[in-house]
Amino acid sequence: MTMLFTQTVKLPCGVSLHNRLSKAAMTEGLATAEGIPTAELTRLYGLWSDGGAGMLLSGNIMIDKHHLERPGNVIIDRPPSPKMHDALVRWATAATRNGNQFWAQISHAGRQTQKMVNKNPKAPSAIKLGLPGGQFGEPVALTTDEIQDIVQRFGICAAAVKEAGFTGVQIHAAHGYLLSQFLSPRSNQRIDAYGGDLANRARALLEVVAAVRAAVGADFPVAVKLNSADFQKGGFAFEESLQVAQWLEEASIDLIEISGGTYEQPKLLGIAGMEEEEQQNVAQSTLMREAYFVDFAVAMREKVTVPLMVTGGFRHRLAMEQAIESGSADVIGLGRPMCVMTDAPNQLINGLDELPRYENSLSLFPAWLGWLGNIKLFRTLGSFAVQYWYYGQIDSLGRIGKADPSLSVFEATKQTMMLQKKLTKY
Repeated sequence: MTMLFTQTVKLPCGVSLHNRLSKAAMTEGLATAEGIPTAELTRLYGLWSDGGAGMLLSGNIMIDKHHLERPGNVIIDRPPSPKMHDALVRWATAATRNGNQFWAQISHAGRQTQKMVNKNPKAPSAIKLGLPGGQFGEPVALTTDEIQDIVQRFGICAAAVKEAGFTGVQIHAAHGYLLSQFLSPRSNQRIDAYGGDLANRARALLEVVAAVRAAVGADFPVAVKLNSADFQKGGFAFEESLQVAQWLEEASIDLIEISGGTYEQPKLLGIAGMEEEEQQNVAQSTLMREAYFVDFAVAMREKVTVPLMVTGGFRHRLAMEQAIESGSADVIGLGRPMCVMTDAPNQLINGLDELPRYENSLSLFPAWLGWLGNIKLFRTLGSFAVQYWYYGQIDSLGRIGKADPSLSVFEATKQTMMLQKKLTKY
């Protein structure tokens, strides 16, 4: 048995995680068109609770039905109805049935709202997402009053999940969603109190943190998922991330999860989705340890004392142990492996050396397809198609209680597209 993973993690609010392994946030798409958690979502999280993680993070719970990350998101944009509350209670009960923490990841997609959901989503500035394919519409700049409404919605959502039995919340300020858009000078070109220098660009996030803390109280875990960088020229830089982390610590955050990238530059989708030149620019030690963001965590640890969570690419137990022993990570986030091996935390605790990796065998658009035209388009499609395969595994776990590794990428993509169309309200 690996004792290092079973160490507890004491959070500033006084709550402890009973081990250092967490199921990372992954979008599920298992809510109704109205955003109510289904029996499939409850079944899924019961399986993950049985898997041995000290904490489970939900996928995006959206605070505005007009700004979804994808159709099928859970939506809490007002005080919940009795039907919604009861569904949330069932979800939280299943997700905590083995004594683990279950935190709600709360989010607003901003300009990363798909056109099928909203043709003109609100964003910090009217700057369209730079992706091929026409999947995202023309954004409209938020007014100051609309920003304040969004801040309050985060608080409403946090209060609702706490009442339903969730044991913590994570504010999503990474991966190019709304709060990440505010932080980046590429997507935030405002000239008012929410744009310009870093203090202004971080204002929306810090106001959301304050609203959530006021809604849940001092002894309830509040975390933030923060980009280490956007990995784009002129975007949110690592030096800025270090400063924001210090402001978050001052604002009573209990844990920071370090991630990186946006839809335009999808580091979050893994090393395999990077350009060859970009791979060479990532520190060799990071590639060797598999954890994409460990090197950034090392630098962040020098600036803050708040517990840090690192997610992204971990497969070998040794790499996870090194991250913990070095002090660069207090909590290890596990994502894609748990879409097939739902008990991955228990397996690691009991001595498993390596988690399964499926990405390479699932490559849908290999590099040689670049001769067909737009190589960036094919790489983008390939990354999302592989992601859809994992959506298919999550869907299978929710429906029948077991994964379906034999599912083809093409079939998973077709299923995902059909389901999203079914769940979309025009």
